[in-house]
Amino acid sequence: MPYCPSGRYYTVEPGDTLWLISQKINRPVDDIIRANPGIDPNRLMVGQVICLPPIIPYGKTTECPTGVYWEVAHGDTLYKIAKTVGTTVDKILALNPYIDPNNLVVGQVICLPIPG
Repeated sequence: MPYCPSGRYYTVEPGDTLWLISQKINRPVDDIIRANPGIDPNRLMVGQVICLPPIIPYGKTTECPTGVYWEVAHGDTLYKIAKTVGTTVDKILALNPYIDPNNLVVGQVICLPIPG
């Protein structure tokens, strides 16, 4: 499975195109292409796993300067998230001063630093 900063994946189904996928997830095709560097939009394969863009919470687009989000899943910790995306807990907390690092909630959306 490809590395996916959003942690959101989609398995290509028969008849899928990037445009159809973009309609299913309500995001522009360009966002899907950005989430999948090197993807050939004209050669999607049934069963191919692609990375979906991060969820942008309603009204939160300007509160995350990096534009990179993570939706908390069962079992996630800040340490696990930081390790997965190649950053530190301190950097995540700096971008999310309102979260309780000891009480992440499934479905909670947090802002991530840009890796690198």
